[in-house]
Parts: sequence; C-alpha cells; structure tokens
Amino acid sequence: MRVIQLQYEGRHVKTTISVIKCDVGSLVGHHIVPEPLLEIAQNQLAKAKEAKLINSFYVFNAGDDLELLMTHEKGEGNSEIHTLAWNTFQEAAEKAKALKLYGAGQDLLKNAFSGNIRGMGPGVAEMEIDERRSDPIIVFAADKASAGSFNYPLYRIFADPMNSAGLVIDTSMFHGFKFEVLDSKKNERVILKSPEELHELVGLLGSSTRYTVSRIWQAKDHLLCAVTSTTKLSLIAGKYVGKDDPVAIIRAQHGLPAVGEILVPFLHTYFVEGWMRGSHWGPLMPVALKDSKCTVFDGPPRMVALGFQVCDGHIANLKDGKPMVADLFDDPAFELARREATETAAMIRRMGEFQPARLSQEAMEYTTLPQILEKLKDRFKPS
Repeated sequence: MRVIQLQYEGRHVKTTISVIKCDVGSLVGHHIVPEPLLEIAQNQLAKAKEAKLINSFYVFNAGDDLELLMTHEKGEGNSEIHTLAWNTFQEAAEKAKALKLYGAGQDLLKNAFSGNIRGMGPGVAEMEIDERRSDPIIVFAADKASAGSFNYPLYRIFADPMNSAGLVIDTSMFHGFKFEVLDSKKNERVILKSPEELHELVGLLGSSTRYTVSRIWQAKDHLLCAVTSTTKLSLIAGKYVGKDDPVAIIRAQHGLPAVGEILVPFLHTYFVEGWMRGSHWGPLMPVALKDSKCTVFDGPPRMVALGFQVCDGHIANLKDGKPMVADLFDDPAFELARREATETAAMIRRMGEFQPARLSQEAMEYTTLPQILEKLKDRFKPS
C-alpha cells in the first residue's frame, strides 16, 4: 500500500485529525448549540487557518455540544491546538452567559489551563496518521450519552464478522485488530487482540459504564484505525455536571472496515448510558445534523456521523475552499433505527425511576442519591 508523504523543506509531515468538543451553553435547556456560538467557533478557527496554525476545519454541533473538527501537522496533544480550542470555548461560554443560555460553560470544569485540554472537561479525540493513497475518515459525535457508548459499535465494526464481511473476505484483515481498553475507575489500560482474545474483550466492553475502548490498531502493522474520547465528567468534577457526550474518529477502507461496515451497526438502535440528567438508559438515535437536537426527556440520545477525505493534510475541499463533508446519517436507511429508538424510548419511560430505566446505584453515586441516603442514614434499622 503506497503511503503519501508530504514534504516541507525536506521534512516528512504527518497529518493530525483533532476533534474537540464542549458544552458551552444551549438554547432552551439541553437542546441545541445556537447560531451565535457556532459563529464564534467558525471565526476563531478561520483565523487559526489564516495564521497557518491549522490546515482546515469544520464546525458543527451534536445536540448542545459544540464540536471543532480540525486537521493540522502538530501532532496529538499539541498545546497550540488545545489552547485554540480552549480559548474558543471560553469565548463561546462568555457569549452564552451574555445571552443567558442554559448551562453556559458547563463542561469547562477547571480554570487553570496549562496547554492540554484533557482532564479540563471538554472531550478530545485525536489521531496522527501517515496519509494513505486514499484516506476516508468518519467522525462520530454523540449527545446525552456516556464515554462507553462506542463499545458496542466498535466491537461490531472491528471484531464481528457477522457485521464486517471484510474480516472473512479481505485477507488484509485476517490478522485482526488490537483494542486498547480503559478502566475508568482505576485509570488503567489493557490491550486485547481480536479474534484471539475475543471473549475477554466482550467481557470488558460489555461493562460499558466502567470500561471504554480508547484506541484500535490493525494487528499486523500497528496501523491506527480508531480513537475515542474517554473523558468521564463526573470523575473530574466529583459530581454530576452533564454526560460525557463522546466523539470518535474512524479510518476506513484499504485493509480496514469499509464505510458501509462502519455504519451498519447503526441500522438498529441500542442502549446507552446517559439521557435525562445522565442517569438513565436510553436508545441511541442516529440522526442527520438537522435533527441533532434533543427534546423528549432530553433525548433520545443522538449521534451524528460525518465523513470526509483527508488530502495532503486538509479536509478535501471545493474550489472555494469549502470542506466536502458528508452527513452520513442523513439517509432513509436509518429510519428503522430512528423509529426503533422512538418506540423503545416510549416503552422504557413507562418504568419511570425504577431500574432498569434508571442506572444502577453505583452509577448514581455522582447524583443526588448519596444526599438522600445521608438524610435517611439514622432511620435505617437492622432487618
């Protein structure tokens, strides 16, 4: 497989894709990012592009989360890129306060910014790559969902031959993939290889409230295939301040799952942790950008999928410089999943505040439940 090498003054340059998101304020509750905040982000990133800090960008929203998609050549975790995102979110949050929008600056949990946005509240997914002959990329962004929301589709995409035919048809995929799994409680990581350690992998990923996929590589050559944000807001703040609303970047084709194989797990809905007050199980609804806004019980949880091509360090664009981005869930093929999500949401809401509609007691420890237990502690007697 030929690798395109960008040469600047004789230096080999890799392309970095960064997706950084933050809830800086929303119109009418936890509903949608309003236009004035999107404009601030658009203007800030346009200035950064003009200053050659970034090569290209695309601003969008996933529900009430402001999403910054950028390509550049500065690598993962770069302080200039993270400072750009932080300052953009700060300016948008100030505008949200001025407009008295709901939850202004909600995800900006710390003030002492030191050049890396990780651990500060906003979610981050970054991938540094050597560009291939053609590099299709899909960015997923969820709202009202937890960091573990990608466990199920990533397992289907990279480990399940009943989903991804390439695992049995494409010889370049025969060697399988390596999954880096994060234990959010202990802040530890383990790498498991599929298919050899498939059962162990499912054992961990099935406990999506604790274990999350952070990275996936091709087993035969360690090619980076997928990255996710793994920020757990409650573990940073010590209390409930909003759901994690994760993002993911996935590469496709040429020895990796095809775009269609990456999308097929969303043909049906599946349950994710989050929804109202981050305390309920809800059915995920794949939606187009125009429907990326939460309503019923602050949901149902939504996910958008944007596809693009990386071209010489940029998002491939039109003659006028406008990036070519495909709104992949804007398709009747996903109407079944949307209908299932609506019907399942109506069904499970009949349970009210009784499990399994509400999360387990362990997952509720960052809500007001501990306060209820503290209030009643002297009234509990041996049975």
